[in-house]
Amino acid sequence: MLGHALYMKAIHGGKAKNDRIDADKIARLLRGGNFPLAYVYPKGMRETRDLLRRRMYLVNKRAELLTHVQILNYQCNLPPFPKKLSFADNREELHLPERFSDPSVKKNASLDLALIDKLDELITDVELYLTRTAKVDDTQTYHRLRTIPGVGPILALVLLYELHEVVRFDHVGQFLSYARLVRCSHESAGKKLGSGCKKIGNAHLRWCFGEAACLFLRGSERARAWKQKQEKKRGPAKALAILAAKLGRAVYHMLRKKEAFDEERFWNGATAKGQRASLAAKEPAVTPTATP
Repeated sequence: MLGHALYMKAIHGGKAKNDRIDADKIARLLRGGNFPLAYVYPKGMRETRDLLRRRMYLVNKRAELLTHVQILNYQCNLPPFPKKLSFADNREELHLPERFSDPSVKKNASLDLALIDKLDELITDVELYLTRTAKVDDTQTYHRLRTIPGVGPILALVLLYELHEVVRFDHVGQFLSYARLVRCSHESAGKKLGSGCKKIGNAHLRWCFGEAACLFLRGSERARAWKQKQEKKRGPAKALAILAAKLGRAVYHMLRKKEAFDEERFWNGATAKGQRASLAAKEPAVTPTATP
């Protein structure tokens, strides 16, 4: 049995800690049926999952360097870049080091660009390796994930290896909580006291759904119209988080029912649910009458 260390600490926290106290607490948890189990990820898939996570680390570092180049541009009070810096051709066309007049700023930008070019090379190499050698036992699940607009081969691999098996989640709420797509509310005596435990769950899966939401907006006109309406009510960040949670809910039901992604059903299902909720709120309450 593999115990969840964080949950065991939450159940049995104390000032003193040693092997004898820990063994006694674990024995009490086992005897009382409160021993929190952790999921045992299959050994044959851990190596590829770790490589996918290393690729995500390189992608994040590349994004940090691109952001730093933008910051240098703002600090020098220069106009914004007319093209995206994520493409190598655009960086060469803009002549970035020569854009800055100060020699130290030029050197700073040159270092960032050199690191970005090297990371581009490394990311391309690891992606090619993953697409050729990654072991996909359940090819149907992989192809179902590819049916989501914007989800490519690498993003589908990340989803597949981070999820492994969706059947380990009893209901969609558990899956959304594991993917950090919902807030954990704190409530006492009918009063909400905020939320917490935001970092409990799979951070890689949360990043993956955030990326999928951004790519989904690129390829769906209906999604962009929906996001504009949500931005007026909740702001851009909240609207994107809601879309990521909607995609997470859709992925859970897709894999549970073994169906492909249906965008028409994705939007109409949410509309029908909202209409049912509004009708239920408008219905007058029926008061029972006493029978003679």
